Amino acid sequence: MPEGSGVESALWDDWHVVAEIAELTRLGRIATQLLGFSLVVELDNRSVIPSVDLESGGVAPAKVKYGYVWVCLGTPNRDIVDFPECADRDRWIVNAGSFGVAVSGLRAVENFLDMSHLAFVHAGYLGEEPHTEVPKYKVATLPDGGIVATDCKFYQPLASPVATEGFDVDYVYRIVRPYTIMLHKANPIDPSRSDMIALFVQPVSEERCVVHMLLAYLKDELTEAAVRQFAQMIFNQDKPILENQLPKRLPLNPRAEVPIRADAASAAYRRWLHEGDIRYGAIPHDLGV
Repeated sequence: MPEGSGVESALWDDWHVVAEIAELTRLGRIATQLLGFSLVVELDNRSVIPSVDLESGGVAPAKVKYGYVWVCLGTPNRDIVDFPECADRDRWIVNAGSFGVAVSGLRAVENFLDMSHLAFVHAGYLGEEPHTEVPKYKVATLPDGGIVATDCKFYQPLASPVATEGFDVDYVYRIVRPYTIMLHKANPIDPSRSDMIALFVQPVSEERCVVHMLLAYLKDELTEAAVRQFAQMIFNQDKPILENQLPKRLPLNPRAEVPIRADAASAAYRRWLHEGDIRYGAIPHDLGV
């Protein structure tokens, strides 16, 4: 990696989403940033694999998967995250959009974990008063690295576009990379199966990001457009809350922000980042509060 870049190898040598392939196909060329470095993603008629030119004059490896363009600025140390749900024929696999947000990408991941805000920010959809308490849940580390939160339940009056009544929704969160998180939530029609939402957060800089959203919803009586519109509406409620958070970067010192029981997953995420020496987009533990 470039000398003095401030980017740790765990991020530099991993895959990150930088564009939707449908948007790139329409435009032919997209200029963007990743980890503070400018790059240009191009697609010509002779290839389905984009070329990625760096500001420094180099070329970065690129792949297309799940409808997105993935780029590694260094030497890939592992493959792109696998999402088995995307192979299910009875699901809508939907790219719900890419949202620029003026906050650290680590903040965006943490916000997705936070069930305590659902009754207030997403009232009438993912929560409502007086159902504001977050019951105790379990948090553990994943065998291949990352965090999993299980036994999460929260009352939601309209859990998805196909829901007709409120119910206690079962959630399972998995943070599989520092900037990648997925959620499995019980389907309103068949609670024995789950819909899946994944966020691929592109760290544009330490205090700006682009959130790319992938959905794998059981078709039921849904349309693809309804799935996309619902997800976009929910995220647009989150965006101003995220952008008003201070500091913009995520503090890793546990004394920096007062923890509550609902923050168990957040505390585990911050601890995992600290132990993995992930500093890009964070206020490191040793800088104090």
